[in-house]
Amino acid sequence: MTLSPSNSIWTSTQAAKVTNGKSISEWFATGISIDSRTINEGDLFIAIKGKTDGHEYVADALAKGAVAAIVDHIPENLNENAPLLIVKDTMEAMQALGQASRSRTSAKIIAITGSVGKTSTKEMLGGILKEQGQTHYSKGSYNNHLGVPYTLASMHAGTDYGVFEIGMNHAGEITALTKQVQPDIAIITAIAPVHMEFFDSVKDIATAKAEIFQGVKENGTVILPRDNEFFDYLVKKANLCGIKNILSFGINETADAKIIEIIEASNGSKIKAIIKGEEVNYSIKIPGKHQALNSLSVLLAAKCAGADLQKAAVSISKINPAKGRGTLEKINIGDPDNPVTLIDETYNASPESMKAAFRVMALIDTGRNGRKIAILGDMLELGKKSAQMHADLALPIKAAGIDLVYTCGSLMKNLHNALPPEQCGIHKENSNEMAKIVPDILTPGDVVMVKGSNGSKMGTVIEAMREIPKNITSY
Repeated sequence: MTLSPSNSIWTSTQAAKVTNGKSISEWFATGISIDSRTINEGDLFIAIKGKTDGHEYVADALAKGAVAAIVDHIPENLNENAPLLIVKDTMEAMQALGQASRSRTSAKIIAITGSVGKTSTKEMLGGILKEQGQTHYSKGSYNNHLGVPYTLASMHAGTDYGVFEIGMNHAGEITALTKQVQPDIAIITAIAPVHMEFFDSVKDIATAKAEIFQGVKENGTVILPRDNEFFDYLVKKANLCGIKNILSFGINETADAKIIEIIEASNGSKIKAIIKGEEVNYSIKIPGKHQALNSLSVLLAAKCAGADLQKAAVSISKINPAKGRGTLEKINIGDPDNPVTLIDETYNASPESMKAAFRVMALIDTGRNGRKIAILGDMLELGKKSAQMHADLALPIKAAGIDLVYTCGSLMKNLHNALPPEQCGIHKENSNEMAKIVPDILTPGDVVMVKGSNGSKMGTVIEAMREIPKNITSY
C-alpha cells in the first residue's frame, strides 16, 4: 500500500486533539499497532503498559517503520527529534482514539458476542461484507479491553461496515466494551457453559452476554439464537433496554433466518434457507451444523446492514475455516497414498465446542485400515463442575464412533478414567509429553482431531504431527 494522507486514519493534529496530547512533529498514520513485533510501515505505535511496558519498544517500532509513537513519557536513548505524541495515559489515549473513530464514522457497525462461535461468525461476516464495501474487522480475536478499543481506533473514517467481536469471562466486562462499539446490530451466537469458573450458572452467563444490548444504538437490531434455551430470557433483556427490533436465527419455524434444507459433509455444508422472507441457496466450507447456524446469523446481519443477500450468499461459500478452528490437512507418515487426516481444533475448547467437533469428526471417512483418534487437552475455566464436564465427554465420543482417545492434562484425566478400556489411549500430564509420543501412535489412514483450550497448548501436538514427514527417510 502506498502511504499518503488520503489513506491515513490519523494525522498528528487529529490525534493530538482527540487525546489532549502534545505532538512533537507532524505525521500521518495508515495503521495502528500495540506490538512492535508486527509493525507495518506507516503505523502509529501506542506504548501500552501491560505485562511488559510498550515504552521499552518505541525505538524498535520507529526503526521498523512506525511514523510515530504515543507515549506518556520520552523513553531513554531515543533521538530528541523522534516523532512522539505525549499523553497522560496511553491506554486512555487509545480508548479516546477509538471513541473518536466511532463518532466520526457513518458505517453500519455489527458487534458479536456469545459463548461459542464468535470468531468464526466475525470472520464470515467480515469476509462477505468486504466484497460489498469498505469493511473493517480484526484478523484475530481482539475482543477484550485492549482489543476492542484497538480495533476501533484502527478504523478508517470512510468505512462502510465495521464488525467487532466482544468477549468476556467476568460479569460486567461486556457493558464497557459495547458502549464503546455502539453497535447498530448486535449478534449473540449462543449461550453455553463456558467460563463457568466465574459464574454460578449458565443463566448468569446469559445475563452477562445480554450486556451487549446496553450499547445498541437507538432503533438498532439484535439477532438471537432461536433454538437456544435462553432465547426468551434474552428477548426480555433486550426489551428492558428498549430494543424493539429483535430477530432470530435457527431451525425453529418461527426464526427470521431459518434452515429449510441442509446437507452436511466433512468439508462443509450445502444449505437452503429463508432470510427475512428471501430464499437463498449457498454452501460453506466450514463443517458442522453449528457453523451452518452461525452462517444464518451472518446472512441475516448482512441483510439488516443493507448488503445484497444473494451476493453475500455467493461470498460466504469462499470463506475457509480460520486457523485452529477445524482446518483439515493431509499428513504423509509413510504411505503417500494413505495419509493421516489432521483436524486442527486447537484454538479453544468448551463442552459445547467439543461435542460439535466430535459430530464433525463422525462425518470424515478414515483411509485404508485407519482409525478415528481424538487427542484432547484440558478445557479451562469451567468452574466447580469441571471434572464432571470432562468425564461427560465419554458419551458424545462414543456416539461419534471415535476409536481411540488420547488425553493430556489434569482435567482430562477425568475423561481418561471415564472411557471404556478399548477407547483409552495413553494419558500424559501435558501437551509437550503428548507431542513426544505422537509419531509412534499414528498409522496411515487415521483421522486425528487435536483439541483443547488455548491454555492447554495443544498446538504443540499439531506441530509434532507436521514434523513427521520431515523425519521419513524411505517409503
